[in-house]
Amino acid sequence: MRVSELAQTGGVTAETVRHYTREGLLQPHRDPRNGYQLYDIESLGRLRFIDCLRSLGVSLPEIKQILSWADQGTVEFNEPVPLATQRRRLHLRTQELQVIARWLDNMNQDKMTESFCLKELIESLGTGKLVFEANDSRSDH
Repeated sequence: MRVSELAQTGGVTAETVRHYTREGLLQPHRDPRNGYQLYDIESLGRLRFIDCLRSLGVSLPEIKQILSWADQGTVEFNEPVPLATQRRRLHLRTQELQVIARWLDNMNQDKMTESFCLKELIESLGTGKLVFEANDSRSDH
C-alpha cells in the first residue's frame, strides 16, 4: 500500500502516516521501480495500534518504546510499561464506546425510547454514569 492507501484504510490522514514514518513508528519498504514508500499489512496493524494508544493519551516516545519491545519480542519488562498506567482509562473508553454503539444500533433499528435521547447520552458520558446501560432493557420494548 502507498501512503494514501494506508492512511485511508487506517482512518488517518496521509500526513499522519508520513509523520509516524519520520518518527520511526512505521517502517515502509521502497519500491525499487519508482521509489514510493510501500506499507504492508503489518504496517496497518501498527498504525491502528498507534492510533488506539494515541486516543488514550500515550505519547509518541512511549509508543516508540512499546513498539521497540514488540519488535524485539520482549516478554519480560524491566521497567514500567507506559500503557499499564492507562488501564482504567482504557476500560472506561471501551464502556463509553459500547454505550454509543448501542445507542446508534437502536437509533438505526427505530428502537429509540422517549426516556433515552441524545442529550441523556451526552450527559451520561460527562458524569460517568452510563445511562444507556441502565436503560438498555427498556430499548427492547
